[in-house]
Order: sequence, then structure tokens, then C-alpha cells
Amino acid sequence: MKISLKKRKLKSGKISLSIEYYKGSEITTEGKRRHIRDNENLKIFLFQHPKNAVERKENKENLVLAKKILSIREAEYYQGRFDLKNSTKSQRCFLDYFEEKAEEKYNSPKNYGNWTATLLHLKRCISSKTTFEEIDEQFVKKVRNYFDNDAYTKSQLPLSLNSKYSYFNKFKAALRSAYDEGYLSINYASKVKSFEQAESKREYLTFEELQKLANTECKYQVLKSAFLFSCLTGLRWSDINKLTWNEVREEGESSRINYTQQKTDGVEYLYISKQARDILGKRMAPFDKVFTGLKYSAVYNNEIVRWCNRAGISKHITFHSARHTNAVLLLEAGADIYTVSKRLGHREIRTTAIYAKIVDQKMKEASNLIPTIKF
Repeated sequence: MKISLKKRKLKSGKISLSIEYYKGSEITTEGKRRHIRDNENLKIFLFQHPKNAVERKENKENLVLAKKILSIREAEYYQGRFDLKNSTKSQRCFLDYFEEKAEEKYNSPKNYGNWTATLLHLKRCISSKTTFEEIDEQFVKKVRNYFDNDAYTKSQLPLSLNSKYSYFNKFKAALRSAYDEGYLSINYASKVKSFEQAESKREYLTFEELQKLANTECKYQVLKSAFLFSCLTGLRWSDINKLTWNEVREEGESSRINYTQQKTDGVEYLYISKQARDILGKRMAPFDKVFTGLKYSAVYNNEIVRWCNRAGISKHITFHSARHTNAVLLLEAGADIYTVSKRLGHREIRTTAIYAKIVDQKMKEASNLIPTIKF
């Protein structure tokens, strides 16, 4: 990789300084060569035509500063390339760093919850004084062994395989980030194998159960509307919660949601049914939230359970079950798996294939192949 200082003329008459990281080139699918570059804006400026001694002095000082930063970036690169330790960063406590990474996930409630739960477990098996300098492969294996054999839930039950998978992967993600940021000279996350992920059960509502739920009173109308809207569209809670009216488009007799998935940052265009549009109600100001008052809380989560109980549904239903319900109902109605995958915003078809297993028509037909036994 080549690291260099770059200058760019601005319309204001100044010159902007940045650091370019040139990572080589590749041949695109169209057969053209594409150069791979990243840029770091230093937010340091020079006068293009200094008019006096003060401006010339400022140019000189800013250029010296930019070159010093360039030297630091070059040192950081070679430090990682030749496994040189950063003595200052290596003295930082690992748990403080992990807690900082967890806080960065605050705006993603479910992800944030997993990070904070992982932090609670790490505090039980890692000393608060443990620094990056003390981290090695044996340390990572020790943490893995804790999750595998010594970690328990609040109910004093051993962790499920998926919990082990999730928590240990958060720990490894922090190690990878620490390596990228120069806290570690070796990527220990790649040295120790993760847990296998078990196939999780996707709880969903049948059409008859969904009909019962729609006809049953829910304590919070905004929660009921949002849940039913998710059942009809497949949108995640995070995308429904942030949905604004400017993302709801009317196209003749059809309606569409143009939004950016919070989980993947992918831009999606989702046509919705007339009934789904009716749930949204009267159009408000462009940047008003569609579901005003919706929030992620234990109160709302518990109300979903009580709402289902009042409807005579004993399944363990969460808000995310609405998304599962949408996928199953679409497949049962004859929608092809590719269309369902696109509507759900899945990046890989294999993610959607899990729902196909639930509604495998051939399996249903096979269950009736055996002749009726007379008792």
C-alpha cells in the first residue's frame, strides 16, 4: 500500500490536504482497470496564494502538521505489517475498549443488547485490569472455554449454542477492530474457531391466528398497527420505527415504501398492499414518523405476549415474528422464493430458504401418502 499526502484546490481559493491510501488496482467485470483508493480528510487547509507573512506562516505550520500526521500513518501501517507493537495503545484495558465498542451500537437496539450482554459475561471471566499487552492466543481460548462451559443465563441455565455463537463472535469482532486500530499486532480473532450456529426456530402466525390477533384488543394501538403492518410487509422493527412519511410513496392506485434498511444500509423499494397502506392512516408532514410513539421496551414486548394470550395464541410471539409471518404467508400463497427474498431485503437466498422449509408442500403431501389405518 502506498500512503501519500494529497492537495485539492477548493472554490474558496484554499487548498485542502488529505492522505491517500493507494491499495492497488483490479479488473472489473467489464474488463476495465479500477484503482482502489481510500482518502482521509485531514481538515487542514493552505492558502493557494498567500498574501502576507501571516498567511505564509500559517501555510508553513499547517504543511508541517500534515506531514507529521502522514509520518504517523506510515508508522501505523508498518507497525501492523511487521508485527510491531504500539506501546501506548497496548497499555489500554481491554474491557474499557469493549465497552466503548458496545456504546457505538446504541442506535441498533437488538445489536446493542447483544453487545452489552456479552460485556456482562466478559466481566465475569476477564480482569478489569487486563490490557491489550496481555492478550494472546491462550487468552482467547480461555474466553471461549468460559462461554462453552462456565457461562450461565440469569435463570442459571447453560447458554444455548446460538448464545455462545453470538457472544463469542462479538468478542472476536472487538479483537478484529483492535487489530485494525493498532491495539494488537496480531489478529487473534482468526486464531481460534468460533462456535457453530444452530438453526433457530422461527416462530410465526398462521393466517387464522393472524386473523384472531387482528380482531383482539391490544393495549397500545400504535403497537398493534405496527405489528400488523410488519405482518403484511415483512419490514423489520428497526425500519418501521424510523419510517417517515417522505418514504411512503403513492403511485396511482399503488403504494410503495422507499427506504434504507438500517441493518444492511441497502436501499429498498417495497410495494405494499392497499390494506397495509390503510393501516398507516392519514398522511402527515414529510419528515414526521409514521408510527408516532412506537418504542423498543419491555412494556411493549410484554404487551405482545399478553395480546396473543387474549387472542388464544400460546406461541412465543415477538415483534420479529411478524416478519417471519409475512415470509411464510407469501410462500404459502405461491410467491416464489426469489421474490420473497427481495421483499425481505435478504442479501442471500439461503436466508430465505429457511422459510421454504416451513412450508414445504411436498412434505405436507407426503404426510398423507400412508393409507389410513383402521383401529
